[in-house]
Amino acid sequence: MLLKNQVAIITGATRGIGRAIALRFAEEGCDIAFCGRSRNDSMIAVENELAALGVKAKGYAVDVTQFQATQDFVKQVVDDFGHIDILVNNAGITSDNALKRMTEEQWDNVINANLKSVFCMTKAVHPYLWKQGSGSIVNISSVVGIGGNYNQSNYAASKAGILGFTKAMAKEFGGRNIRINAVAPGFIVTEMTGDIPEQLKQYWQTRIPLRRPGTAREVANACLYYASELGTYNTGDIMHLCGGLEDA
Repeated sequence: MLLKNQVAIITGATRGIGRAIALRFAEEGCDIAFCGRSRNDSMIAVENELAALGVKAKGYAVDVTQFQATQDFVKQVVDDFGHIDILVNNAGITSDNALKRMTEEQWDNVINANLKSVFCMTKAVHPYLWKQGSGSIVNISSVVGIGGNYNQSNYAASKAGILGFTKAMAKEFGGRNIRINAVAPGFIVTEMTGDIPEQLKQYWQTRIPLRRPGTAREVANACLYYASELGTYNTGDIMHLCGGLEDA
């Protein structure tokens, strides 16, 4: 097992890509601390799924946009699990609009949920990883942060910011054997994309050389590469996980 006896924190893991990452890591023997905005039926269901794979798992209700909340969360995880080896910054939202109609609230909500959360969580785990002299952080960005997209200036800015943050932290953390990389998914089938009209889905697929959307498990496999011994000489990387999507 690639992650046996390791502990991962995964944000936004009650559904979609985050849930897939948690399950994939658990299959490799990793104990999982994960969080969502509230402790609800979805969180309990994921806890049970993970526990059924034979690992320790616990979900926490955390607002990852709040600095002190993330500090308290990580301390609690260390108290509950003993240590931290991996952080996956996956939490994110969309609130799309053309710039001429976008409100300040829409801008702030997306930047906080997608980008400030990465700062808060990385800052919170930093002293623990620094002290032990090892660790891996995987940030979930997007091809939209590379190529942009119509009506998504807030989302594109937040995901581009994650890429810059990843590059900077790789330089800061490398001397302590802490690796930090980013995965930039393209069109991935999740609950978030479920409401997209079928005609628009077909259009997106015509722009993908592989002629299909990706899956959450494929994103999880990319994260597993960076989190495990498979990727021990990778830091500051951006993996374009998009089937060759144009402009990615």
